[in-house]
Amino acid sequence: MRHEWRTVQWTADMAETLLEFPCDFPLKIMGKAEEGFAQEICGIVLRHSPDFDAATVEMRTSKAGNYLSLTCTVRATSKAQLDALYLDLTKHPLVKVVL
Repeated sequence: MRHEWRTVQWTADMAETLLEFPCDFPLKIMGKAEEGFAQEICGIVLRHSPDFDAATVEMRTSKAGNYLSLTCTVRATSKAQLDALYLDLTKHPLVKVVL
C-alpha cells in the first residue's frame, strides 16, 4: 500500500476557522519574576477581555526563582481580539514568551 503525502499551505482564512468563537482560550505568559509583573499582565489581559477573572490565574515560579509563568484563561470572542492581546503582551518589557 502506498501513501501519498501532500503539503498544505495554511492561509489566514484557514487559520480563522481553527477556533470556534466564543471559546475559553488559555494563554501562558512567561517573564522576569519582578515585583508587580503578575498585576501588570492581568491589567493587559483585562483590557482585552473585561470579563477575565484575575483570581483564576495559575502562577509557577522557575526553579531558580528568576522567572514567573502565568496561565490566564480568557473568553475569546474573535481572532482579532486574541491577536491584539498577544501583541500587547509581547510588547511588555518583562515578558519573554507568550504561548
